[in-house]
Amino acid sequence: MVALVHGVPLEMTQAEVYQEVQDNVLLNASFWANIALAGVAILLFVYMGRNVTDPRAKLIWVATLLVPLVSIASYTGLASGLTISFFEMPSGHALAGEEVLTMWGRYLTWTLSTPMILLALGLLAGTNLTKLFTIITADIAMCVTGLAAAMTTSSYGLRWFWYFLSCTFFIVVLYVLLVEWPKDAEAAGTSDIFNMLKILTVVLWLGYPIFWALGAEGLAILDVAITSWGYSALDIGAKYVFAFLLLRWVAANEALIARQPSAFGTGIVDDTGTGTPADD
Repeated sequence: MVALVHGVPLEMTQAEVYQEVQDNVLLNASFWANIALAGVAILLFVYMGRNVTDPRAKLIWVATLLVPLVSIASYTGLASGLTISFFEMPSGHALAGEEVLTMWGRYLTWTLSTPMILLALGLLAGTNLTKLFTIITADIAMCVTGLAAAMTTSSYGLRWFWYFLSCTFFIVVLYVLLVEWPKDAEAAGTSDIFNMLKILTVVLWLGYPIFWALGAEGLAILDVAITSWGYSALDIGAKYVFAFLLLRWVAANEALIARQPSAFGTGIVDDTGTGTPADD
């Protein structure tokens, strides 16, 4: 199947885009399924975190809770046609000259929600500020360059250039997740839960660039609705299942979280030999 809409005018009102979404039952269902699940997740996570008192554990809980909060707002934007547009594909694309529905609002969701996932994982691993800053900035860059790939209509080659640039930032994220943070989690005593969540995150996040490449934004092998369901299914696992497993562990192991340092370090050891001067 291919993702194209024949006869769609170049400029559409929001009401017209909304009607196009409504007419595609499968596509519309992919949005509302996540709205419903995000609502349930918010209520569940509030209940799960009701007795959390340690400041670091609370920060993990707040970061995790923000994930479904961002998602419910984002998917409402998609369902209402607010963050969806039709772009004419450039020469060289399988649908060159056709108006293709582009769900650019998903990139806004990922830009806001994935850093919260990484913040929660970093806190769990007991990492330092340098590594946390590195992975979050690389993650945001990954999402923004992915958005650029989806919205570039001037050149088919440039679309793929943005795509591979986004994948480069993704490699940085994977490096920190797979190489740096497991060592931190081992030192913090949280390696068991961290390694499980790390594998879940890496496996599911790898699905996003695959669906991009196969969907209308890339090779146009998959229909827009199928692509949307692929993204939605990945979101369910990478956000709600991930968050549930993390919060359940944090609620049961708050004392272990509390024993970690209360503030981030930079990972740099000060060996200048200077100490706090004594009072005269």
